Amino acid sequence: MMTLKSIKRVPLGQVVITRGAMNELPAREVQNSLFRHAMGDWGDVCEEDWTLNDEALEHEARLLSSYRTDNGIRFWIITEWDRSLTTILLPEEY
Repeated sequence: MMTLKSIKRVPLGQVVITRGAMNELPAREVQNSLFRHAMGDWGDVCEEDWTLNDEALEHEARLLSSYRTDNGIRFWIITEWDRSLTTILLPEEY
């Protein structure tokens, strides 16, 4: 059972979106994924990256989540190590 204390909350800082992501991604799906990211649901990353993200919460490292829209467009959400900035982008914009 998940309790409120077990939910991870990630400070996002300033949230920005690249031009490509803004043009390609439905706003509702971006908002839902950003919420998931903030709650510690890293999306479609491998088990190793999931563990690295969990550890990054404790050790002030960068966080990377990966999601897909309902129509299959892959995108990333990256929160910087100091939690000052979160960027939504397409992988090819990295």
